[in-house]
Amino acid sequence: MNAKAQRMGMVIAVKPGKIAEYKRLHADAWPEVLEMIRACNIRNYTIFLREPENLLFSYWEYVGEDFEADMARMAAHEPTQRWWQLTDPCQAPLESRAEGEKWTGMEEVFHAD
Repeated sequence: MNAKAQRMGMVIAVKPGKIAEYKRLHADAWPEVLEMIRACNIRNYTIFLREPENLLFSYWEYVGEDFEADMARMAAHEPTQRWWQLTDPCQAPLESRAEGEKWTGMEEVFHAD
């Protein structure tokens, strides 16, 4: 991993009736959305599902210099906006999330290479 990479973990719930749809969408993720993720300096992006709790855990490494600017660029990308219109209804943000968060940030407490 690049010495400048920042590991990031996020969590959100997935609605029980939407698990199959969420898996189907991600089995055929749109190439233009995947390209934008990479263009916004995100590497090793992975989403895990934990059932029966119905939690999604995402992990990625950010290798850019300005996370906020890269996330604003992604949010302004029209294909990504359309993708989120499909995936957002599958998700249920946690009650404990910070103001303005959809996916809830997590504190890294341990790492070993």
